[in-house]
Amino acid sequence: MDYLVNLYSRRLDALGARVNSVPATIRVALPPELHLIQHWVGAEFSQYWVSEVTIAMAHKPPRCLIAIIDGQLVGFACHDATARGFFGPTGVSPAHRGKGIGQALLFHALMAMKARGYAYAVIGAVGPGAFYEKAVGAVPIASDGEDIYKGLLRIRPQPEPER
Repeated sequence: MDYLVNLYSRRLDALGARVNSVPATIRVALPPELHLIQHWVGAEFSQYWVSEVTIAMAHKPPRCLIAIIDGQLVGFACHDATARGFFGPTGVSPAHRGKGIGQALLFHALMAMKARGYAYAVIGAVGPGAFYEKAVGAVPIASDGEDIYKGLLRIRPQPEPER
């Protein structure tokens, strides 16, 4: 299900205050870091997300934010990757979840979108939406079950060769 976020909501101000002291540095990724980010996202999440990171990084300036602790990549968030006005993909390494890093990445990405002139952001293909509902007041977008990812090519398991 897709969700909609009002980028002028006071809830974003409240989120900004909450994430002010996360234990990570949040910044825009630099193009020379692309291969490192791609490798990490592929190992931690999925090759689909590697593709979206690649597109987000192709924008000038890049539309990919990263979270770093002690010189190590621990999270990322993209926007304007699959479609304009879309937030995501985003992820935080399992060892660093629960520290507010995901919320900080969300906040900074949404603020970057607002600075580019967006009034609303779409969060596409959200599983359970409670995180986004609570963090930024995101609301589900009514649909008939279709979304931008309809018809996405999927890797199918290959049958075992006969012996």
